[in-house]
Amino acid sequence: MAAPGPGEYFSVGSHVSCLTCLGQRLQGEVVAFDYQSKMLTLKCAASSGKPNVSDVVLINLAYVSEVDIINDRTETPPPLASLNISKLASRARAEKEDKLSQAYAISAGVSQEGQQLFHTIHKTIKDCKWQEKNIIVMDDVVISPPYQVDNCKGKDGSALSHIRKIVEKHFRDTEGQKPVPRSQAQQTQKDSSSLSS
Repeated sequence: MAAPGPGEYFSVGSHVSCLTCLGQRLQGEVVAFDYQSKMLTLKCAASSGKPNVSDVVLINLAYVSEVDIINDRTETPPPLASLNISKLASRARAEKEDKLSQAYAISAGVSQEGQQLFHTIHKTIKDCKWQEKNIIVMDDVVISPPYQVDNCKGKDGSALSHIRKIVEKHFRDTEGQKPVPRSQAQQTQKDSSSLSS
């Protein structure tokens, strides 16, 4: 079937089956239908096989060869779930602050290592900000360039100790991920080839 003609539509909550031009059969509950763009949104059984979850599929009806309505819903669909606007606004504000913080660090000339360390700390402790090139954590600990454990300053206590452990672990993890420099790798290869001769 081609896209619906004038006056034709799919009711939210109806169950339909579609055959795409690629021969794929999709079956599910209509979540939304946009007549102008001929886009149909279906909630289908989860491809993972997990119960209580669904796949949501967007279908362009221009690429569908057949649509069968299995069960047409005639009653009014249930109301949409309400959104927590204050929570969404708070999340948007936090994301904006994070992006501005990253932009500030780049414009201030903070090294890549400093930016990575800030990101690592920020994943664990949200109360983390830049003050020029210094990282300020919980207003108690200051980490200055070159951002090593020895550059962590603050009142002795659990906060300083905790931040030092995070910094130490960060650099231990990044050292393990660094590739071997090419000249060193070539030298190792030469040494091993001379031993085998």
